Amino acid sequence: MTAYDPNNIFGKILRGEIPSHKIYEDEHAYAFMDVMPMVDGHCLVIPKRGSRNLLDADPAVLAKLIATVQKVAKAAVKGMGAEGCQIRQYNEAPAGQTVFHLHFHILPLKTGDSVKPHVGGMAEQAVLARHAEMIRAAF
Repeated sequence: MTAYDPNNIFGKILRGEIPSHKIYEDEHAYAFMDVMPMVDGHCLVIPKRGSRNLLDADPAVLAKLIATVQKVAKAAVKGMGAEGCQIRQYNEAPAGQTVFHLHFHILPLKTGDSVKPHVGGMAEQAVLARHAEMIRAAF
């Protein structure tokens, strides 16, 4: 497996080199809106300590991260008025991983929602900001 590269886009977000719509942050994790959402409220949770994916993550980092994934997922469901959520996590390119920094996708869903492909243009910043505020208000 290829080594972790701290110059990936999520590493740059953590260093403040690229802006993001923050939802939640603590000493171990950072959660923010996905700029190419598959559903309204699609957000990401990443560890502050770099690892390429779940396969090379320190188990202690992973344990803290999954607790944050649960916390953010609950807020995303509540804040977006969803009925449930889908959690996605990919490991290496053949499995669909495109950013090589461990991350979990949270997709809040209502009955009948369609999940769009994770490709194409970016969402409007105002929409992402509004969704981030809705999720933050649900904590």
